[in-house]
Amino acid sequence: MRSEAEGAVPDEEETVTSAEEKTADASDGPADDGKGGNDEKDSADDDGEKKKKKPGSFWKELPVLIVVAVVLALVIKAFAVQAFYIPSGSMENTLQIGDRVLVNKIVYHTRDIHRGDVVVFNGLDSWDPETHISKPTNPFSKALRAVGTAFGVAPNEKDYIKRVIGVPGDHVHCCDAQGRVTVNGVPLNEKSYLYTDPVTHEQNKPSNEPFDAYVKPGQLWVMGDHRELSYDSRSHRGDPGGGTIPTDRVIGRAFVIVWPLNRIDTLPIPDTFKQAGFKTASMAAPATPMALGVLGTLPIAYLRRRRRRP
Repeated sequence: MRSEAEGAVPDEEETVTSAEEKTADASDGPADDGKGGNDEKDSADDDGEKKKKKPGSFWKELPVLIVVAVVLALVIKAFAVQAFYIPSGSMENTLQIGDRVLVNKIVYHTRDIHRGDVVVFNGLDSWDPETHISKPTNPFSKALRAVGTAFGVAPNEKDYIKRVIGVPGDHVHCCDAQGRVTVNGVPLNEKSYLYTDPVTHEQNKPSNEPFDAYVKPGQLWVMGDHRELSYDSRSHRGDPGGGTIPTDRVIGRAFVIVWPLNRIDTLPIPDTFKQAGFKTASMAAPATPMALGVLGTLPIAYLRRRRRRP
């Protein structure tokens, strides 16, 4: 008889047997070919491994993976690359309404802004919004708009995208005898990127209105590729900057279209901006203070040498 300490064993626990007991039972039965016992043991081990790897654990890890992915995306957006939504046609045909572009936010920490670059900049307190977007009316919509703006799937009315025509020290003028924009007296051939009507195939003129501007240090002269539609530096000449924008408001350089898929393309600098003629003015400006500094040290060096002489 069983002692009271052992107690009664529940029915469901009595049905559970170990692998060793199964092997012992099998030995009492009919003889096999010598392989059956091992096969049963292997299958029992496989069943144990399957029980340890439960598929439900993936769904427990999924929220953590999503949070990590969002955090990484926000870090990349803040410091390296950010997506932007194109809300207007001011850069057609280069960029269409609804395009998404990636903007390199590191490049201008390694080099200066170049003529021909397509840049995204913040126009807060300097330019009026080019596109007026209705604001969300409820907290949920505001949250969706904030997330969409952060990931480049919703427009931001304070950010602009234009092409750099003049950099600090440049003289930008329109138009010469052939109706072209000139930079430091060198005409631009803009046919490769100016807006062309898809129906009439008529291309925009470089500008329907004349202008003459000197780009001050720390400023940029920018224009849209759709010159008849773009509200750019030409339209802001009455502002304190004379139409130019501060270089420190530039967020980065747009370098590729990533959406829609049928419009994936890079945004290189057009060949006309690679001319050597108009590089002189902008390159001479930074060199001038350095040259003056060198000249200023010459008298000091001369006096020191005179004092050292016996």
